[in-house]
Amino acid sequence: MLKELHLQGIGPTSQIDLECNSRLNILTGDNGLGKTLLLNIIWWSITKKWPENPAIPQSKNARICYQFLTPKTNKIESIETEYDPSSLSWKSIPLKSIFSIRKTLAIYAQVDGSFSLFIPGNKNSNSRYINLSSAQVWDGSRTTKKILISGLISDLIKWQNQPDKSNFLLLSQILEKLSVADESIKIGEPTRVSLDDVRDIPTIQLPYETVPITHASAGIKRILSLAYILVWVQSENDAISKLLLQEPIKQIIFLMDETEAHLHPRWQRSILPAILTVLKDLKPIIDVQVFITTHSPLVLASIEPLFEEEEDKLFLFELNNNQVALDEIPWAKQGDVIGWLTSEIFGLKQARSKEAEQAIEAAQAWMRKDDMTRFPESLRTKEKIHQQLLKLLPGHDPFFPRWIVRMEADD
Repeated sequence: MLKELHLQGIGPTSQIDLECNSRLNILTGDNGLGKTLLLNIIWWSITKKWPENPAIPQSKNARICYQFLTPKTNKIESIETEYDPSSLSWKSIPLKSIFSIRKTLAIYAQVDGSFSLFIPGNKNSNSRYINLSSAQVWDGSRTTKKILISGLISDLIKWQNQPDKSNFLLLSQILEKLSVADESIKIGEPTRVSLDDVRDIPTIQLPYETVPITHASAGIKRILSLAYILVWVQSENDAISKLLLQEPIKQIIFLMDETEAHLHPRWQRSILPAILTVLKDLKPIIDVQVFITTHSPLVLASIEPLFEEEEDKLFLFELNNNQVALDEIPWAKQGDVIGWLTSEIFGLKQARSKEAEQAIEAAQAWMRKDDMTRFPESLRTKEKIHQQLLKLLPGHDPFFPRWIVRMEADD
């Protein structure tokens, strides 16, 4: 388990300090403040491999310091690395410092559909580090002599047709848990879809139609990819443990960038609780640590029934006076999406269009008898404000009764 991460001279701020919790760590904040960068550095801390390009330091004294907690012994390992300009790389660490890493599976689901995977071997190495593009997740990744991963299309056909149905059944169960209640994704019979491609393509049965998975929507494809990778990693964990004559790894660290990407609000409301359930149900996984980023108030609202302050944390990237800061935010239920949108997490004054927000602010200023010159000409009189409110707000808007009573009282 990653216990702490301290960055110096990397990214948009001079220093970042992240004290992680044992189960769920949620990172949110505005675009471009460093959420994805932080996930990439967390991944590097776990695996010593970058998911794509390495982090570029902003100063010559750049540091990455982190601590791992070994679950069985509660032993903390502290590791410090620095950037080496001569080799344009971060200095490696001694092998004796990576005991915890060797005991942890890791999965990083990136927003573009790519995945990074880490499956530990034994103390003499044999660990597997795999970076997969979105296309490779679906079609497989191969070298001249080796198949790194067969891919979703090939493996799903194999799992569906082989006598041992365990992977197919697990995939079906995970898809059901990741789906919303009345739109469950079920695996159908394979079909050929092209004159130029001789492969059979798996299909999915949706409530309204059966489609080849290659024709599914972007949101459904992300769910399919995630479910497939989870099953594949568990299968590899079992296979590697048998080859190395050791127990399967029982810890997993899971990272996901922009958890809500491509998903309808109904799916956004269920995806994170479902992921936590699925990860905990994987066998023989007993320890699960999750790092996710999100811009979605529905994702945050969805976790309200499950959030435990002893196990979970919420972090916010903020820009104050042109300085980026990462702060832990005390957990507080907001009740609904509007509550989250107007909380300090998202910082909106109102969960409305900018025009409606300005019209209501003008109406409130008029009711207080404030100076109206700070508003545009179209919002400086009672009559003009009223016309704008009629134009911008629905008739059942809760602001109307107060406004109408006050407006009539002024007549």
